Amino acid sequence: MRFSVGILLLVGSVASLYPSASSAQAQAPAKRRNVIIFVADGLRRNSVNPIDAPTMVHIRQHGVDFANSHAMFPTFTTPNASAIATGHYLGDSGIFSNNMYVGFPVFEDAKYKGMAPGSSVPSVENDPVLGDVDEHFEGESFLGEETLLAYARQHGYRTAAIGKLGPALVQDVTQGNPKDGQVPPPATVVIDDSTGKPGGVPLAEDVREALAAAKLPLVSPDRSNGQPKRSPFDNGSPGNGFAHGTRAANLVQQAYFVQAATRAVLPMFVREGKPFAIVYWSRDPDGTQHNQGDSLNKLSPGINGPTARQAVLNADENLKQILDFVESNPQLKDNTDIFLTADHGFGTISKHQLDPGGDHTTTSYAASITYKGAKGKPDVPKGFLPPGFLAIDIAHELKEPLYDAKALVTDSDGARRYKRIDPTIEHATAATNQRPVEGSAIIGGKGLVLGPTDARVIVAGNGGSDLVYVPSHDPEILKNVVDFLLKQDYVSGLFVDDAFGEIPGTLPLSAINLTGSAKLPRPSIVVNFRSFSLEKKHALQTEVLIADSDLQEGQGTHGGFGRGQTLNNMAAIGPDFKAGYVDHLPVSNADIAMTLAQVLGFEIPTRGKLSGRVIRESLVNGPPSILHKVGVLASKKAAGGQQTFVDYQDCEGVRYFDAAGFEGRTVGLKTEYKKAHE
Repeated sequence: MRFSVGILLLVGSVASLYPSASSAQAQAPAKRRNVIIFVADGLRRNSVNPIDAPTMVHIRQHGVDFANSHAMFPTFTTPNASAIATGHYLGDSGIFSNNMYVGFPVFEDAKYKGMAPGSSVPSVENDPVLGDVDEHFEGESFLGEETLLAYARQHGYRTAAIGKLGPALVQDVTQGNPKDGQVPPPATVVIDDSTGKPGGVPLAEDVREALAAAKLPLVSPDRSNGQPKRSPFDNGSPGNGFAHGTRAANLVQQAYFVQAATRAVLPMFVREGKPFAIVYWSRDPDGTQHNQGDSLNKLSPGINGPTARQAVLNADENLKQILDFVESNPQLKDNTDIFLTADHGFGTISKHQLDPGGDHTTTSYAASITYKGAKGKPDVPKGFLPPGFLAIDIAHELKEPLYDAKALVTDSDGARRYKRIDPTIEHATAATNQRPVEGSAIIGGKGLVLGPTDARVIVAGNGGSDLVYVPSHDPEILKNVVDFLLKQDYVSGLFVDDAFGEIPGTLPLSAINLTGSAKLPRPSIVVNFRSFSLEKKHALQTEVLIADSDLQEGQGTHGGFGRGQTLNNMAAIGPDFKAGYVDHLPVSNADIAMTLAQVLGFEIPTRGKLSGRVIRESLVNGPPSILHKVGVLASKKAAGGQQTFVDYQDCEGVRYFDAAGFEGRTVGLKTEYKKAHE
C-alpha cells in the first residue's frame, strides 16, 4: 500500500433560507440564465471584512457563504484558472503551475509571426505561450476538457473573459490560437493586460465599437498607475532586496477593465438580447500583495499592511461596479447568478527564517553564497535564499552544470543556449550569472535549447512550491534528488510521480489528484516549502512561507500547501443560490464550472475523471445536509524520519486538500491522526 488512510465521519447540515417564490423561478426560469464568475486573485477568506470588502460581506450575508473553501494545489493562478474553467483537477488539465516544463521550446515552429523561439520552461501567464502550447494539440484544447465558457459560446451564449493576463484566456483557451501566423478576432471577448499590444488577443469589430462608444481606449493600460517606473505608486514595481516595492494598488489598470465590462461589453450583450457567461479576473489583491513595499526584509506587517488592504478594497470596488450594473438592469437583476472566488490564498515570504522567533535560519548551500550583480553590487541580502535556490542546491549536490531557463543567448555559431549559471564566480557577467533570474533552471546537459532536452533535471521555480522534472525518467537520478530534498530544512512534503513506485518520506502525485488524463508532462517531484505562523491566534492570516521567487522577504506569495494558501474566498448570489446560507461543506474551484453548468442546463462532455462536484447544498431546493468525511494520508517514514502527511476532506467522492507537509513545518497541518495511521 502506498500510504495509509484515516477517516472520520462528519455531517454538514444547514437549512435553506431562500424564499419559495425564488425556488419556483429557479425550477422553471423564463429565460436562460446569465452567469458571472468574479475572481479576486489571491484573496484570503479572512481578509474579507466590512471595511476592506463591504460588497463581498454583502454577498456572504445575502447569498451563499462558502466557509470551507479550497484552492487547487499547487496554489498558483494558472492551475486554479484551469480548474475554474474546466471543473477538473490539475491531473486532468495539465497546468501544474505558472512556470512549468511543457516538453518543447515555445515558438520553435514559427506559428506566431514576430515571436522568437523561447524556453521549454515558459510562464503560461502569457497569451502567445498559451496559444502556442495549444497549437501543439490540434483538434482539441491542450487542457483536454471543454471549458464552461467554450461550451456556452458553442450553445448560443455571448462570452467574455476580462482581466488578468493568462488566466483570462485560459477560460476559453483556443480563442488565442494563431492562424497563418496571427490570432484572428475571437468570438469570446478577451480583454487583458496585452489588449491592443503585440502578442495580445485582438478585439472583434463590435467590441472595438462598443469600447469606442464608451470612450474607452483600445489599448489596455499597464500596472504603472501612470507613474514613473519604480516610483512608490507604480504598482508593477516589486523593488529589490535593498529597495521598497509599491505603495499603491493596481488602480488604473483595473478601473479600465471594470469600465470595459460595465460600460462596453455587458451593455453590448444586453442590447443583443442573448444570455451571457463572463469571467472577470481582478489582479488585485494578488499583484499588490506580491509587490507591496510595506515590509522590506521584515515579516511584519507583511501582506497585512495598508497597501495590501488597499488592494482588497480595489477588488471589492470592481465587484460593486459589476453588481450595481446587474442590479440596475431589470433584464439582468432576476436572471443573473454571480459566483465569487479567489484562485488561492496568500502568505508572507521568508528568505532565511524558519520559525516565528527567528531562532533557526536555513543552512542551504545557496544561502551561503554572496550574490552580486554585473556592477559588483550585492543583489541578495547576505544569508538569504536567492531566486533559484532549489536548482542551485540540487545542481551542487549532483555536481552538474546549471543553466538559467529564463535567459537565452545565441552563440557565434547561431546555436541557442540557456545562459550558464555559476554561483562561485565573483559577480554576474554578460556570459554567466550567479543565480537564475527568476527561479527556473536546467541542470546537466550542454544547455542547448532543444526539442528533446538533454537535461538531467529541470526545475520550474514558482514560489511556495517548485516542480522538478527528470526528463529521462531515470530512477537513480530521481532517488538521489529525493534523498537530498528530504534533508533540506526548507522542505515540507514531497510528492513523486507514481511511475517511480513507493518512496519512503513521499506520497504519490495521485494522492493529491495530480495524476490523470493530462497531455502535458507531469512533474517527477512536487516540492512543498516550509511555512509557519507569526501568531497562533491568527495562524492563517499571519502565515509565512519559504518561497523560490524573485520577490523579497516581507512581500507576498503563494503556491504552498499551508491552509492559509488553500483557504481561498468563495461566495455566490443570485436566483439559483440560497439566501443567507453558510455552507460548511468542503468546496473548491473545481466545483464552480460543475455547479454553473447545472444551473445553465449544460451537460459538458468530459474526458478525465478528476472532476469537482455540483455544490447541491448551495442551490435553491438543494439538500439541507450531505455526509462528508475528513481524514489524513501518511507516507512511510524515510530513513531520516521524514514523513509526508495530507489532511483532506471527502464529499460525494470528491477530495478536498486542506494542508500537507512534514509534521511541524506546514501551517494548518493536523497531525493528531499520526500515531494511528503511520
